[in-house]
Amino acid sequence: MSIFSSAKKSLTDLSAEDFKSNMDKDPKAVLLDVRTAGEVAEGTIGDAAIIDFFSPNFKEEAKKLSKDKNYYVYCRSGKRSGQAVRFMEGEGFTAFNLKGGVMSWPF
Repeated sequence: MSIFSSAKKSLTDLSAEDFKSNMDKDPKAVLLDVRTAGEVAEGTIGDAAIIDFFSPNFKEEAKKLSKDKNYYVYCRSGKRSGQAVRFMEGEGFTAFNLKGGVMSWPF
């Protein structure tokens, strides 16, 4: 891993506290849950938009989102949402990953 990619990762992976703080003060924030339907049924953070990362249509659905928004993305542990954020950044979106996923969410 290069120094650049690890620095970039630290900019997009946010602790639960930073994730919530940044999202709360961001007028362009959109909360995005990339968990499965079964996981979502257990509850979500706030009023999250939902696109299942494991869906065969994930990339197509993500590409339909507005690039004028900032996406705060989470899953159960942070791995899938991290992958989703990397994909979204590659498509020109501004996105942030909840490090540790919903399991790290104390709010």
